[in-house]
Amino acid sequence: MEDECSVPPSLALPMLLLLLLLDGVRALSTTANKTTSKVPAVVVFGDSIVDPGNNNVLPTFARCNFPPYGKDFPGGKATGRFSNGRNPSDILASQLGVKEYVPAYLGTHLDAQELLTGISFASGGCGYDPLTSQLLIAVSLRHQLNLFKEYKEKLKRVAGEGRAADIIANSFYAVVTGTNDIATTYFLLPFRREEFDIPSYIAFLVRSASSFLQELYHSGARRIAIMGAPPIGCMPSQRTLAGGIERECVTLYNEAAMMFNSQLSKEVQRLNSPLLGSKIVYIDIYTPLLDMILRPFAYGFKESTRGCCGTGYYEVIITCNSITATTCANASEYVFWDSFHPTERAAEILITQILQRYGPSLLD
Repeated sequence: MEDECSVPPSLALPMLLLLLLLDGVRALSTTANKTTSKVPAVVVFGDSIVDPGNNNVLPTFARCNFPPYGKDFPGGKATGRFSNGRNPSDILASQLGVKEYVPAYLGTHLDAQELLTGISFASGGCGYDPLTSQLLIAVSLRHQLNLFKEYKEKLKRVAGEGRAADIIANSFYAVVTGTNDIATTYFLLPFRREEFDIPSYIAFLVRSASSFLQELYHSGARRIAIMGAPPIGCMPSQRTLAGGIERECVTLYNEAAMMFNSQLSKEVQRLNSPLLGSKIVYIDIYTPLLDMILRPFAYGFKESTRGCCGTGYYEVIITCNSITATTCANASEYVFWDSFHPTERAAEILITQILQRYGPSLLD
């Protein structure tokens, strides 16, 4: 007698296929849950390192919405990113599982999904010193904060007040600036040197950074990563300007960057106490980038003292163009794309290291 619970041979194969399909769906569901981002959106403030095209709409020389910028971006498009491809904020958003590219807030049509998952207010030429943004015709940090407040209102209209508040409270905020202040406003131009010595100017920058962080916190941000200054004296442009005939790293510039980083790190630690519920983390990019510059072969690079664009000694923004400047054959072999900004590959290595080191502090 046939077992009442047995399956007729004619149905056995279809049922087996159905079970396999269900197992596949469960596996896909598990994978999706593992890659779901811990943050709903990435919101970016700062300068050209993370500007995805906000400067395209400004009457400034600090723009790069022309070739060869973007030559390794999808479609070879010059979007206004100061890179051969993606910039660090794009890579950050991608590695966090939020989205592949963080769009510019200015001059773009942003659909609901873009608003829900984050935006960049960063502007090439910005700094903590208000004079820096004035000199380089950039969107100041103060104005970036005003744009953020405008963005929050748009978010409420798209998501509703409750969900918008949740997105603002749980998003990942990145603040990346300070290089222009030290390299350009202080060392290249004379204005601030007449008023400040190096320690007093650094103290002024840190006070400005602290004020910005507190205002950002009071605007709703809680999870904030603030990047320190890079080894400014080892950037190709600074080697050319002040590194002598051998184009050595400029010790004075690096010392100023380290002084800034030390004071900024201490101020960030201090702020976490009074700003209840905050996770403000200082990110050291000086050490890993300097190691990349000093030991390029350990990372698979062939060149770290000049950029891929033109001679690599001075070309940046308008001097890095497809008419007067050729580019290296393979930008991924270079730490720097132009004389000031890292290549996409260098940025990817840095962001990977940053998330490995600081991710638990920010994301848990």
